[in-house]
Amino acid sequence: MEAALPAAALRRDLRVMSLIGGAHFFSHFYQLVLPPLFPLLKEEFGVSYAALGVVSGFLFIASGLAQAPAGFLVDRFGARAVLLGGLGLCSGAIALTGLAQSYWVLLPIAVAAGLGNAVFHPADYAILNASIHPTRVGRAFGVHGITGNIGWAAAPPAAVLLAALFGWHAAMMLLGGAGLVMTLFLATQGDAIVDHRKPAAHLPPTRLIDDIKLFLALPILLIFAFFLLSSMALIGVQNFAPPALMALQQVPLSFATGALTAFLLAAAGGTFVGGFLADHTRRRDLVLAMGLLLSGLFFLVLVVGELPNALIMAAFVASGAALGSVGPSRDMVIREATPVGSAGKVYGFVYSGLDLGAAVTPPIFGWLMDRGEPRLIFVGVAALSVLSIATVTQLRRAVPAAAPAAE
Repeated sequence: MEAALPAAALRRDLRVMSLIGGAHFFSHFYQLVLPPLFPLLKEEFGVSYAALGVVSGFLFIASGLAQAPAGFLVDRFGARAVLLGGLGLCSGAIALTGLAQSYWVLLPIAVAAGLGNAVFHPADYAILNASIHPTRVGRAFGVHGITGNIGWAAAPPAAVLLAALFGWHAAMMLLGGAGLVMTLFLATQGDAIVDHRKPAAHLPPTRLIDDIKLFLALPILLIFAFFLLSSMALIGVQNFAPPALMALQQVPLSFATGALTAFLLAAAGGTFVGGFLADHTRRRDLVLAMGLLLSGLFFLVLVVGELPNALIMAAFVASGAALGSVGPSRDMVIREATPVGSAGKVYGFVYSGLDLGAAVTPPIFGWLMDRGEPRLIFVGVAALSVLSIATVTQLRRAVPAAAPAAE
């Protein structure tokens, strides 16, 4: 039983959760640190918002394409070294953004940031699976998700505040420098991190055909599809919920952005609860299905007519909490479907679905907004959430549910 575990083991697990969670914070933080400064960049470089959106697109495309290769590096050379390299590359690229004197310099920098960002999921999950006691893995995944959500929520105010105080160039250098400090700190914490693989010299040779068969296995394909669909729903909310809400409910920008912040913070709270559910239930597929269904239904409330502000805010909070609750169970399902020693490549492959969704969704939802269809933003988010359930219901047949770790 968990209560019988040594206190030293608990302290060590908490330390690992904090270290890996801190790295994951910067992954999400750097994804949203530049967009709030687009008005300043637009004025300085004389480019359109569409052109600046391409910069973000380059980051996500590079990250998506590199996640599976990053997973192979994790399995071959160890997660700790790859994580340090990725965090350092991503942080350094963000710092270099502050030195940019033309728009075109931003594009290769975004690619470099995306390549660095690609390592976090395969490396983080490989370390957590190898380092955390089995009875606490679900909660460790929950902490991991929470720190990512906090990173998303913290990025816009931090970027805007520092830009107002020191200018956007200095702001980006300071924000990138913070990640470099974190990289150096993590490099001193090797005693706390257990790598999931032996050194490369002791690994058996691998065949490409075996890796292809692994990726084409039904559970892995279903999880990839889940990530793609759920990412499209989340990106739709992050990018277009405020303008769609303003058009539908006639609320000011400050309220609309506040509703989005409430959604992200509620998702962090839901992830905390979801961690306990993942550790203490056999039916993780039901946790996933119910969370996705409720999240989508709460957004459909917004299209029925004019609503009071309190009800709008409640819908965003409830939807965020429901969506956040599915994260740890999702990651536990991946864990159960992953062969021993393949955590890096499997997590890298399935999480590339997130970046693919992030790359393809903005043009589609932007087209809906340009056509004057803000209602379809929320309908589309709800539809994508429900479609995700179809992948979840099939996962139980493809991956038998494990017994609760606490039993």
